[in-house]
Amino acid sequence: MQTLQLTIENTLPDDWQRATLVGRVWLPGERGGPAVVVIRDGEVIDCTAHFPTLSLLLDSDNPLQAVREIRGTVLGTIQALLANSGEQRDMGKPYLLAPADLQVIKAAGVTFAASMIERVIEEKAGGDAHRAEEVRALVHEVIGNNLRDLRPGSPEAMRLKQVLIEQNMWSQYLEVGIGPDAEIFTKAPILAAVGSGSAIGIHPGSSWNNPEPEVVLAVDSQGRIHGATLGNDVNLRDFEGRSALLLSKAKDNNASCALGPFIRLFDEHFNLDDVRHCEVTLRVEGVDGYVLNGKSSMNQISRDPADLAEQTLNANHQYPDGFVLFLGTLFAPTEDRDQPGQGFTHKADDVVSISSPTLGALHNRVTGSDQAPQWAFGVSALMKNLAGRGLLGQA
Repeated sequence: MQTLQLTIENTLPDDWQRATLVGRVWLPGERGGPAVVVIRDGEVIDCTAHFPTLSLLLDSDNPLQAVREIRGTVLGTIQALLANSGEQRDMGKPYLLAPADLQVIKAAGVTFAASMIERVIEEKAGGDAHRAEEVRALVHEVIGNNLRDLRPGSPEAMRLKQVLIEQNMWSQYLEVGIGPDAEIFTKAPILAAVGSGSAIGIHPGSSWNNPEPEVVLAVDSQGRIHGATLGNDVNLRDFEGRSALLLSKAKDNNASCALGPFIRLFDEHFNLDDVRHCEVTLRVEGVDGYVLNGKSSMNQISRDPADLAEQTLNANHQYPDGFVLFLGTLFAPTEDRDQPGQGFTHKADDVVSISSPTLGALHNRVTGSDQAPQWAFGVSALMKNLAGRGLLGQA
């Protein structure tokens, strides 16, 4: 089995030398812990003395100006950091963490027509992969798949809703896909996401699951969108297909949320329009020689990213430490991996790579959520750590 390694070439954006990249690394030693960093001129700059958490940096008056003016401590080169962030880590050296700390990890579901139809299929098939092809044909016959131009909540969408009800094909997934209200849920607890190079977890009770390659927005407490990163919204199709009330069990398990490699801040070279046209590529490589390639194009999304951020934070719901928001995916694998009619599902040791020319690449190897390193560093541990390093006075 080939060891997963991170390099500049397989991890950073194509134009990384002009990109504004911020993130988090783990510093070793007795007074070590998570550090907020910016990549500048090929070096990793520790900004923690100025901003103890990434959420505080993003909530500052002007995060872009702040990271450009900070004169922090050089931790080493980006090459060295990435080289130590793969599967063979020297725990005595810095390594990459997920680029989120106190931000709530939110996700928008059913934001693409193709994935919306797949959710309907999961529901109608009752989470049984063997019935999926039969149901898929029926759903396409009634609904079709040309829903890209249908604006959610519009009169046209409401007329379609009535037609589907009359044909007994209405679904809760169609409600959030074409109705006025987006599906926004909490993907994982604060600090629970894993970074690039770390293992991602699949619930051992699942036999039908898949990666979900997504663009993830970084939003502050006032709703300002400051940048974006990549995410894997690891998904259990059988659990959620059995019942939508199992969404939390399908989505929130140990190591089931991956973010990274860095947040790319909006600047002269990258903005929200670039997010709207972002192409996200997925590659799954199994130790059995299996390879799956997929792509998710943000220009196919049914709801604008800014609208999804506004539906997350508004007069009815606040996030004092900001949030990161998965924007959903166009990708829903339907090809068979093993037996005909069973579709795709993960196997242990699959390597999942999610990439974009403007955001870089996120790499993770699949294991069981009960086999991945247990999540132990929560909010109280973070506060104790920052206090012990004399950093809370900077907050």
